[in-house]
Amino acid sequence: MQEQWRVYGKKADFRGISEKFHIDQVTARIIRNRDFVEDEDIREYLHGTLADCDPPFLMKGMEETVEILGKKISGRKFIRIIGDYDVDGICATYILLKALERLGAEVDYDIPDRIKDGYGINMRLIDQAASDGVDTLLTCDNGIAAKSQVAYAKTLGMTVLVTDHHEVPFEEEETGEKREILPPADVVINPHRSGCGYPFKLLCGAAIAYKLAQALYETWGLSRAELSPFVEAAALATVCDVMLLRGENRILVKEGLKRMADSQILGLKVLMEVNGLHAEALGCYHLGFVLGPCLNAGGRLETAKKSLSLLLSENKFEAHRLAGELKELNERRKSMTEKGVEDAIYNIEETDIKNDDVYVVYLPECHESLAGIVAGKIREKYNHPTFVVTKAESGLKGSGRSIKAYSMYEHLVSCQEYLTAFGGHPMAAGISLPEENLEAFRAALNKSSGLLEEDFVRQVWIDVPMPFAYVTEELLSEFRLLEPFGNGNEKPLFAQKNLLVRKKSLIGKNKNVLKFLFSDERGMNMEGILFQNVQETDQLVEEGDRISVTYYPELHEYMGRKSLQLQVQSCQPERRLEEGKRLIEGRERIEGRKSHFRLPMESGETIIGEEAE
Repeated sequence: MQEQWRVYGKKADFRGISEKFHIDQVTARIIRNRDFVEDEDIREYLHGTLADCDPPFLMKGMEETVEILGKKISGRKFIRIIGDYDVDGICATYILLKALERLGAEVDYDIPDRIKDGYGINMRLIDQAASDGVDTLLTCDNGIAAKSQVAYAKTLGMTVLVTDHHEVPFEEEETGEKREILPPADVVINPHRSGCGYPFKLLCGAAIAYKLAQALYETWGLSRAELSPFVEAAALATVCDVMLLRGENRILVKEGLKRMADSQILGLKVLMEVNGLHAEALGCYHLGFVLGPCLNAGGRLETAKKSLSLLLSENKFEAHRLAGELKELNERRKSMTEKGVEDAIYNIEETDIKNDDVYVVYLPECHESLAGIVAGKIREKYNHPTFVVTKAESGLKGSGRSIKAYSMYEHLVSCQEYLTAFGGHPMAAGISLPEENLEAFRAALNKSSGLLEEDFVRQVWIDVPMPFAYVTEELLSEFRLLEPFGNGNEKPLFAQKNLLVRKKSLIGKNKNVLKFLFSDERGMNMEGILFQNVQETDQLVEEGDRISVTYYPELHEYMGRKSLQLQVQSCQPERRLEEGKRLIEGRERIEGRKSHFRLPMESGETIIGEEAE
């Protein structure tokens, strides 16, 4: 995959920001690169708390939902929560169940089976609810596209309350205007609805459940402190659903991580223990790539109810059993995913799929629950929108992952004639279709993709072209103010040109980490470590080469000793020097020392590619 390195050239009074907020000018530049300009926005970014989040009653339908639930609770009516089988749906169900139980509701839950039921509320779940005497259905993380299902529940006399965060289905009028298609529920809460006055639209399903719990607790006069475990659950879901870490999302994750250091959710604490995680050092990586996959594994390979049971567990023995089983399921899922990725790459490279704008890869043997993960890994490798389609009990099912230049959901709307069902976001989607429609669907997507060659070139945005001699422990400590890092608030990226590769070696049990010793032009040495594209880079870069690198500085601790090192993201060879060979052979010794220089504070220089404003 091609890369273009580009340096942000956004202007601001970096000295003024530095002095006003008592931060380094490098930190000020990073904040400006994230498009925070006004003082209040910068303050919230650096020091925002839950108090900076908007009141839940600004959300359209919130007041009516609280009123209806109040009447149902006082009337001892049976409420059933219908969740979803991913981390977001599991956490949303946990929040609503615990909140309604706290208020004395007669409430239980159901979660669709990924294979048997598919996504969201469906006729079987509704029939089961009617048979069980359920009065009210409350959805979370699903329901916005369930027009016929909700209508059916209404014919059975049930009250239906929908809470969801997915895109609202629409029809395009002849005039080109979009007309919303809402399910005929008693109330629909979704910040994407037209006319919804809630300022922040990008909440996940569990975060909307948290806002509903907050509204209920405020109405009942309960303490905000009791919402603490719900903040943890909403934070976990926000990261695992890959929501943008901006505004309220970032605050929720920051506050959730703080609370997880002494979690009030026993099952979550035990899951951390089983995975060898230290709660006080927890970050977004651990939520998204360790804990989240374990919870997701239940819904993928068995039942999501096992994952929810873990979060609800109040018995440590039971929690350890469930956490261990989920960890084992996740290990199984990993090996199945690796096989799916290998098969997908083979299909792309050996067929004309590689010439498409949008990859539609058919893997009939791939477990349908893994299609989205495989699609994501293929998207990462090739930077093309990707659908992975598998054989299901009835027809085909698939999941898609997109790139920024391609709104996946909107393009599915234009190709819906080939589909029996679809839904999702601009960056991800799920589909169902008859097998005979697969090639026509692929052709239609590619005919209308609107993508250009430059859309497939991965843009690498560099915050500051910063020599590593500027890095100090104090600066690294200050960067913690910018956390948590993730989608929409990426970890800062720095770059340096003309580094000499004095040494390199493959390390680790599986030789899957590349370690460097670099020297800069002033003779300062620093180690670097690379975790991705290791084999390719090892072949590309040789000792004695001069290279440019993008990196993030970190503090490395080993046997009680601390040292600064570079976590290398990518590198580009510049030239091979005889001088470098001599240095590697040890004929000349370069002493590492701190160099004094003035860090450029004006518009950054271009490393590779063109400068961008």
